[in-house]
Amino acid sequence: MLCELCRSPIFATARPVIGLEMISKFSGYIVTGGIAAVVDLGGFRLLIASGFPLIASAILSWLTAAVVNYNLTSRFVFKQAPNRQRGLVFLLAAAVGLSVNAGMTTLCAQYFGAVPVLAKFIGIGTAFLFNFLLNVLVVFR
Repeated sequence: MLCELCRSPIFATARPVIGLEMISKFSGYIVTGGIAAVVDLGGFRLLIASGFPLIASAILSWLTAAVVNYNLTSRFVFKQAPNRQRGLVFLLAAAVGLSVNAGMTTLCAQYFGAVPVLAKFIGIGTAFLFNFLLNVLVVFR
């Protein structure tokens, strides 16, 4: 009975949730995200050194990193040409990820007593996974 069910057309077209393709995408996403993080930090330092206000520097460097991340992720992780519509959806997903990052950091630090650096690390990791899933399921589907 079980063997017959497994041979049904429903299961014949099913793909594993996590396969080599997904692992490859996740690995590439780590690389492109790392490059974007370097752009974010480098841009932030450059803007601060140039006399820009703190919040303006943080926002501009984050936006620049998001554009770099979108272009790299499109081409090298999801093998799709960047376009304006998908870019806007990517930016919205990144903004949601930023909210997840800040929310998780705050939750861990203020409500669970984690030291701020550990709380931020947890926030970054949570947002990274959240953004990867959004990109796989929504932005680049």
